[in-house]
Amino acid sequence: MESVDVVVVGAGPSGCMLAGELALAGRSVAVLEKHSAPSPLSRAFGVHARTLEVLDSRGLADRLVPTGAASPGLSLWRGAELRLGKLPSPFPFLLVTPQRNVDDLLEAHAREHGATVVRGVTVTGLEQHEDGVVVRADTADGERTWKASYVVGADGVHSAVRDLVGQPFPGRVLLNSITLADARLEEPPRGIVTVNAVKDCFAFLAPFGDGWFRLIVWDRRFEDVPDHEMSEDEVRDVLVRAMGTDYGMGEIRWKSRFRSDERQVPEYRTGRVFLVGDAAHVHSPAGGQGMNTGIQDSLNLGWKLAAVLGGADEALLDTYHAERHPVGRLVLRSSGATIRMMTIRPWLGRKLREHGISTLLRLPKFTAKAAGMFSGVGISYRREAGDHRLVGRRAGDLPLRGGRLFEAMREGGFQLVLERDAEAVDAPVRVARRLDDGPALLVRPDGYIAWAGSSASGSWRSTVDRLTAGPAKVDQRRN
Repeated sequence: MESVDVVVVGAGPSGCMLAGELALAGRSVAVLEKHSAPSPLSRAFGVHARTLEVLDSRGLADRLVPTGAASPGLSLWRGAELRLGKLPSPFPFLLVTPQRNVDDLLEAHAREHGATVVRGVTVTGLEQHEDGVVVRADTADGERTWKASYVVGADGVHSAVRDLVGQPFPGRVLLNSITLADARLEEPPRGIVTVNAVKDCFAFLAPFGDGWFRLIVWDRRFEDVPDHEMSEDEVRDVLVRAMGTDYGMGEIRWKSRFRSDERQVPEYRTGRVFLVGDAAHVHSPAGGQGMNTGIQDSLNLGWKLAAVLGGADEALLDTYHAERHPVGRLVLRSSGATIRMMTIRPWLGRKLREHGISTLLRLPKFTAKAAGMFSGVGISYRREAGDHRLVGRRAGDLPLRGGRLFEAMREGGFQLVLERDAEAVDAPVRVARRLDDGPALLVRPDGYIAWAGSSASGSWRSTVDRLTAGPAKVDQRRN
């Protein structure tokens, strides 16, 4: 039996993000993946601003951004646009890049920090005990067993971990047959994500920046034949009907059909077992938020597991469900509403959709809120009564003396940001000083604000103690 702090099942973006966080914090972690080799397929295509911020805070964004194209917004309904250029982020765009680039980056990151990734492993059993979890799995060399303090299921929509702990996956089928394709367009639209829908079909185009585009197409005619594989001619036909042109569609290098469901587990935690990403929630591809939400699930859970393994109160782990389940529900509802708008059939409904969206996107407050939700930078967590109004909000890339916040966070751990003119303090966490005006902040490892106020009051110390193992154990990797 092999012993580690955490077993992560699934080596996709969510699993490797989590493994990287745990390894960065000095915890032993084994990632068990059923596929013997990384998948060459790229179901996801877009990395949103908040996810790029997360990657930047670990020194990874500069390695990913050059692999894709930055789309400054979305073109909807033949002219209406959701612009991202005013996002309060260093990344005011949607990065269109194949998922395999994200997979490779996060797996390499996890391995670089000491995580072990074991492929060709099919998990067959979980036994929870008072002091840990025993994981049994089949491999090419026979059965292997791991014991861990905690297990995380990051094994996708058909999660074995979810089934083994008995978590239901309630929801519904949204659309029976959607086709993904990567195609070369000889006469492409301008470099922006483009979406349109007509009576019986819709099409979505996202530029990879090298002449290739990710296409997402749906045709009502095939809803009752979900096993139908669309031909290249049928994909072209949907483009012409939805967009008015096929944009000179040439070679299709990859094509896949899938069913779109709306589902979410009622509990993200079952004892010592947790679910992240598609194992916990699945929704329509509208907005491209699935992979992004899963990566942010993992960042939220990763630092909490590391803290509890270091001696923090185990009740901290309950905040993972409390914070991330509402986010999953929000994404499920918003993406589902978008798909339903795109599949409206009556003429009057389609006209109201196009006029209503165009009108709303001319309102600055609506546009800012929609862009914040779509990109993730507008998502906040609930604060407790008496907390400063900034608690639960994302800190952003604050300017600091000698650098910026995301750079300062690259070794993990909490970050205490002092006011511009504050007296120096002796703290068990990394300390920096802001260059702009504003209160002192205690920033969590995932970039959200845990405390705000006057650093001279010292009240941040109780928050550090509550969210970690106390001053003696906080930030053990600090130089």
